[in-house]
Amino acid sequence: MGRWTFGLTFIWKVVLTLGLVLLYYCFSIGITFYNKWLMKSFHFPLFMTLIHLAVIFLFSALSRALAQCCHQRPRVVLSWADYLQRVAPTALATALDVGLSNWSFLYITVSLYTMTKSSAVLFILIFSLIFKLEELRAALVLVVLLIAGGLFMFTYKSTQFNGEGFALVLGASFIGGIRWTLTQILLQKAELGLQNPIDTMYHLQPLMFLGLFPLFAIFEGLHLATSEKIFRFQDTSLLLGVLGTLFFGGILAFGLGFSEFLLVSRTSSLTLSIAGIFKEVCTLLLAAHLLGDQISLLNWLGFALCLSGISLHIILKALNSKGESGPKPHKGPASSPDLELLLRNREPGDEEDEDEGEKYFVVQGQ
Repeated sequence: MGRWTFGLTFIWKVVLTLGLVLLYYCFSIGITFYNKWLMKSFHFPLFMTLIHLAVIFLFSALSRALAQCCHQRPRVVLSWADYLQRVAPTALATALDVGLSNWSFLYITVSLYTMTKSSAVLFILIFSLIFKLEELRAALVLVVLLIAGGLFMFTYKSTQFNGEGFALVLGASFIGGIRWTLTQILLQKAELGLQNPIDTMYHLQPLMFLGLFPLFAIFEGLHLATSEKIFRFQDTSLLLGVLGTLFFGGILAFGLGFSEFLLVSRTSSLTLSIAGIFKEVCTLLLAAHLLGDQISLLNWLGFALCLSGISLHIILKALNSKGESGPKPHKGPASSPDLELLLRNREPGDEEDEDEGEKYFVVQGQ
């Protein structure tokens, strides 16, 4: 009976893990192809990002209200001083990371975006060393060389290379390094109480919106004001279709963060890291099959080299976490660079209660 029970438990955990991974893949890969598809006919990526931020804030506020009603416990609300001094830098970096990433879809293919965005780990390591969150080791140097070499090989003599789009997504990866470093520092300030992903999304979105709005006003404001798709619309059904499409993208963005939260809370951050690597491979294969992205053998070798560097970084993190004794704040970003979340490990002995014993995240990007 004991073996039978153990077997059923094991099968259930495998099925649950696969289901959560597939849910994460649907949102993560879905929003990537959604962004590229939408940019073919709607050339306002910053406005799209602002709508997504508003939708995420709406769902976060509703989730907080629902959680407060169910658990009868007040949610964290930061003071204006903490909000502007501690949260604002992270929100601004996150807004620029997401905004530039979406902007790049106007110019580059999904495959080049996926590969270049993977280099965010490179900048995260660099800024972690600058802020002394990591110690300089030979293994980290090897990780940097593998990722940088892979990025060079993937972009070398690429037939679909676009310099402007590549600069945008590379800039997003660079800012992503700053963003994740600031997010880690923010997470380690336990007195803020932002370990819950819903609370973090709720506090980040308004500042992200305000931080991105000036960029939108400069580059897209006039064009959007004279566009017949939004302000000068003549067909109400067309306007509602555009707004509905943008709202759907916001749901995908919120779902991405929430699916990552479910995956890690029910499995582990290592599972999410490994799933993130295979997600990149699936994205490239789908881009080549569905969108006709041209990927040469040299490009594939570069991608493999980059993934080997990311995998080495994950292994080093796993070994380092095993060697640590006692509960400590999470050090360093987990897994895939386009994660919208940073994790805090569950304390030993805690139960799997959503508000007391989960591994919480902080939202990042899309």
